[in-house]
Amino acid sequence: MIERKNFTKEDWVNFGKEMTADRQRRIARAKKWKFDTVATHGLYDLHQALDYNNGSIMEPVYLSPAQAYTNATEMEAALAYEMPTWCYTRIANPSSYFLEETAALLETYGTDIEASCVATSSGMSAIRTATDPFLVKDEHFPNPNIVASAKVYGGTFQQFWVRRFGEQGVEVRWIKNPLDLKEWEEKTDKNTRFLYGEFPSNPSVDIFDISAVAELAHRYEIPLLVDSTCASPALTRPLTLGADIVIQSASKVISGSGTSIMGLVIAKKNIVSKIGADEMKADFAIWAKLWPYRDNGPAVSPMSAILTLNDMRTLRMRVAQMSRNAMQVARALEGHPKVEAVHYPGLESYPAYDLAKKYMRLVDSGEPMFGYMLAIEIKDRPGSSVNARKFYDSLDMIWRATDLGRVKTVATLNAISTHQQQGEEGRKLASIKPSTCRIACGVENGDDILADIEQALDAV
Repeated sequence: MIERKNFTKEDWVNFGKEMTADRQRRIARAKKWKFDTVATHGLYDLHQALDYNNGSIMEPVYLSPAQAYTNATEMEAALAYEMPTWCYTRIANPSSYFLEETAALLETYGTDIEASCVATSSGMSAIRTATDPFLVKDEHFPNPNIVASAKVYGGTFQQFWVRRFGEQGVEVRWIKNPLDLKEWEEKTDKNTRFLYGEFPSNPSVDIFDISAVAELAHRYEIPLLVDSTCASPALTRPLTLGADIVIQSASKVISGSGTSIMGLVIAKKNIVSKIGADEMKADFAIWAKLWPYRDNGPAVSPMSAILTLNDMRTLRMRVAQMSRNAMQVARALEGHPKVEAVHYPGLESYPAYDLAKKYMRLVDSGEPMFGYMLAIEIKDRPGSSVNARKFYDSLDMIWRATDLGRVKTVATLNAISTHQQQGEEGRKLASIKPSTCRIACGVENGDDILADIEQALDAV
């Protein structure tokens, strides 16, 4: 056997093929496991531990920014992307690979769909990484537009409305009612580059028919992108419903202990798009990692990658407890004399209850479960936030912050925080009132969460 220090470039390329084949073997094995097993192990196994990581049972944190090479020919083959490499953390890193491989498996769980993932430094950088490639100049489609649900997180609204439209001139066509397929159809045309929605939306918890909107997108040869942060793959896996790309702000429930800022872009192989090179469509996430991601530099910290991966192992169990708490709170507050409205997909009064029950189920149990987030409107005179502020300031155990998806329950007044910068007109589009309070339930005992909410309502 030739010593690797004497490998030719052809030897390294062949060695890379062996590495790729071994990865495919591990993917095939993981595809047979249950969700919790995939979340716990990913693709990291005894072979990986012994051959590359000194036998470490847990995935290591690679804090070194660069990879050394055996000889010039390995470097040449690796940096030509002719064999697997991580080379430099701005492009890739073993720690982020551990996370990315697991996330791709979870988003395609229960299917034969193949997907890949690229981790980014935040949820907002994930959105930018996912959307940039579809907005490049193309003389065949000279007047680009994007069609997006208006019921989105405030940062997403700003990225589309201020950065895309205001600074770049990309027309943004907002969908006021994401449940209305006719509205999606009317606003989509030959110059539309992609369709975009949140499922469910933050904070109004609106949903849309993913499969129907995906079919519309594919009719126009464009992809559907879904931000599924507030469901997570424990409840809803949009790639299995027809979407092309899923975005996760993994800073939220995936990294529920609250130690990391992180974004994930998970794309199925062979996405639908009339824009872009064949290589981009064939494996969007890996293409993005090796080219625009490399050049733009939204790399994730290796430490954050491992912290997030460690939290991901218990995702299904946490989402189950958090969802049960949210359902308990929603049911208790519906009809409360000081609450104008409760928005939660698990309530039969929710406009899309049947659709939510179809698309939101706890993985491996089949139990309908509707997520950890609800929005309530505190009774007040129209346009006033006086009572909402009294309620909010009276919370004792529940944290006042702009966070969500935590193991600890967090409440937010969105009109003065996450959606403040988009202005009154933008908040109206997103159905955010001054009296709206988002409650993201944690894993505490539901009775304690409810008791704190009720005592705060007593102050109104």
